[in-house]
Amino acid sequence: MAATAELRLKVTEVFHSLQGEASFSGWPTVFVRLTGCPLRCQYCDTPYAFGGGDWASINELVSQVLAFDARYVCVTGGEPLAQPRCLELLSALCDQGLEVSLETSGAIDIAAVDPRVCRVVDVKTPGSGEVGRNLEANYTLLTARDALKFVLCDRADYEWSRAWLRAHPDLPCEIYFSPSFEELSGRELAEWILEDRLKVRLQLQLHKLLWGDVPGH
Repeated sequence: MAATAELRLKVTEVFHSLQGEASFSGWPTVFVRLTGCPLRCQYCDTPYAFGGGDWASINELVSQVLAFDARYVCVTGGEPLAQPRCLELLSALCDQGLEVSLETSGAIDIAAVDPRVCRVVDVKTPGSGEVGRNLEANYTLLTARDALKFVLCDRADYEWSRAWLRAHPDLPCEIYFSPSFEELSGRELAEWILEDRLKVRLQLQLHKLLWGDVPGH
């Protein structure tokens, strides 16, 4: 642990909020937002995390997280796995007995992520502009603890995602469909899901409903 503690990561922000997505939605959660992302999704709500940030050791980050006295912690970005030392951070947080989740773009191999972590993996739709970055090998690594997330921009994205699910019928994890903020209405997406009887969960970004599209929430 001593050697791991000296490893440093570039961090955009650490903050306490309500988790707005996936299976831990609604729980008070500490967010560790790492800096950097190799993708440029057109709807990205955290472009401020593409650069800048400050260096922090794993020890410092664990201490910051524990100071909030929360059970849940989410490591996000940007794309957190773009920094290889993210793997050590995830394990160090798990070692503290925390419920740890990782929000990742699906463009980077998740095989080495600590199995105690809930991996929330994006499937990029055509509307994102980054559909070519989806890493197919990741889907064979998913477990019941993980989740897949689709952010949908329009009807074309919905139909693409519906076809994708039909081509991947045996996924072991929960699947979330989320409307892109201010591009697609949640009600419209809900009606499509019900009409087609899709076995997915509608996800509205709780933090944005509460605070709007602002950093640190």
